[in-house]
Amino acid sequence: MALLKVLALALPALLIGGATGLAQSATQLRADASSGQAYGVGRTPTAEEIRAWDIAIGPTGEELPQGRGTVREGAQLYRAKGCAGCHGASAIDGKAPILKSKAAPNADIWARGRILPLRAPFATTVWDYINRAMPLNREGTLTADEVYALTAYMLFINDVIREDEVLDAKSLPMVKMPIGSDYASLPEWKPRTPRLKGYPH
Repeated sequence: MALLKVLALALPALLIGGATGLAQSATQLRADASSGQAYGVGRTPTAEEIRAWDIAIGPTGEELPQGRGTVREGAQLYRAKGCAGCHGASAIDGKAPILKSKAAPNADIWARGRILPLRAPFATTVWDYINRAMPLNREGTLTADEVYALTAYMLFINDVIREDEVLDAKSLPMVKMPIGSDYASLPEWKPRTPRLKGYPH
């Protein structure tokens, strides 16, 4: 019982002391920042490290690497790389999100499901996602040729490109996506107004 009383008295003192220490630390950090002193944490990345991280691909595809891929190669890679293990053998029967629409090809684009190769406004977005996020737990291990091939396969099974098309840095950005210009653009937003007021989708 005496121990509990000691703890009851000591705990507030410890909390107050810790809070004071944190406040002093924050104050010191602000002073260091305003005086230009270094924190002594981290380091400047090398040019090689920055290049390795700079993998984003924009709508025009100017950042795309050299390489090429076909639908047939993509179908083989889909099996060989284990894509079917998550997304299903037919891309619609796995536990991961489906990759092929179950709706008729002439159905309204918004009724065909949340399928990346259909909803993406640009074909380069599909390439970029596969390149940076697949396969699960082995992200970044696909070669450029493999990403082009898997992108071709995804676009083919969703009736976006023909089976005989070859995708590369020049042809991929020219692919016309089914969503056209119907992708949801962000409405103009002003401070103190509800976010996304009138958002269409």
